[in-house]
Amino acid sequence: MGVSHLVQSTRAGASYGLALLGLVIVANLIKYPAFRFGPQYAAATGTSLLEGYRRQGTWALVLYGLATLGTMFTVQAAVTVVTAGLAISALGLPKDPVLVSGGLLLLCGGLLAVGRYQWLDRVTKVLVALLTLSTLAATIMVLPRVDFGTLVDFAPLRADPKALFFVAALIGWMPSAIDVAVWQSLWTLAKRSANPEASSMKGSMMDFHIGYIGTAALALCFVVMGAGVLHGSGLTLSDSASGFAQQIISMYQRALGAWAGPVVGVSALAVMLSTTLTVLDGFPRALAVLFARLSGPEAAGVDELEQPGGRRAYFAAMALLVLGALGVIAALLSSLKLLIDVATTLSFLTAPVLALLNHRAMHGSEVPAAARPSPGLSLGSGLGIAVQAAFALAYLFLRYG
Repeated sequence: MGVSHLVQSTRAGASYGLALLGLVIVANLIKYPAFRFGPQYAAATGTSLLEGYRRQGTWALVLYGLATLGTMFTVQAAVTVVTAGLAISALGLPKDPVLVSGGLLLLCGGLLAVGRYQWLDRVTKVLVALLTLSTLAATIMVLPRVDFGTLVDFAPLRADPKALFFVAALIGWMPSAIDVAVWQSLWTLAKRSANPEASSMKGSMMDFHIGYIGTAALALCFVVMGAGVLHGSGLTLSDSASGFAQQIISMYQRALGAWAGPVVGVSALAVMLSTTLTVLDGFPRALAVLFARLSGPEAAGVDELEQPGGRRAYFAAMALLVLGALGVIAALLSSLKLLIDVATTLSFLTAPVLALLNHRAMHGSEVPAAARPSPGLSLGSGLGIAVQAAFALAYLFLRYG
């Protein structure tokens, strides 16, 4: 849970009421197979999804590498600057998003260097649970204020020439970028050494479904809160990170009371900090293993990032990511919404390509027959790829045609 929820889902509700609620549900459904195939492939083969890409040919690894390099700086910048805004608002830090973002990235890098995957896993679950309870309570309180007539009122969407571009940005990270499927396969392998039972097929799928279904449900909650608290209020969402963060906190206060401000501010900051931590681990982890796959096959059951060469590549990629993200933040500091829309739209356009690679990997000969997708899931995966590709092509045509 991160920018796609706190920012994009809230904007959807604030701007269009419940009109985009169905689209959020559809986006989660069509992306489900692509995300599921990450941990499923790792549990079935004992190797990461990047090994599945390598088996398809070097071209697949190169394609994934280009997609990653094209999105990683804007993605890290977007989640970090929102976290910085929450930190400034909740903790009263100096109102310098670049400085605060740099401090947060150094903090997260230090946590990953010391605690590695185990801390990432534990901290994220605790923090997300805290904000989940607050969000569910706020959503229930907001329901009486929601205009349910907006659920079928698409006139504002048709009247807004920028609606298509926002829809692309909303879908791009709903529930997240498909890059995360590769990260999930790598995290499944990292978890295996600490808890073999959790990385079994049953344990991996249970962990995935709890996270995926919960994330999708919370996205709907944020749309409802945006519709109930902000839609029709005349309030324009701030373009500054700290200003937007204060508006999010105020949204909870209106639903739950003034007492909720400090609690939600700290919990939202905690969740976004965990998201920043996750992204800062995910991209470097994937890049380090990607470089290794370009050199040869992956040994089953081996966490390459625990090897000296893997650790060096991991931290080198992290340093590059931090520098690039801070550069993007400095360049787009005056427009939070533009920064987030750029990041999410890039993810939207690369989604069908990554989903296709995941589909091909999960149907590879190295996957045991018993662990391969059912016919229904395979069909759903194919349809999801087709729909995402059609959306991406339509977007490119309408914008640049």
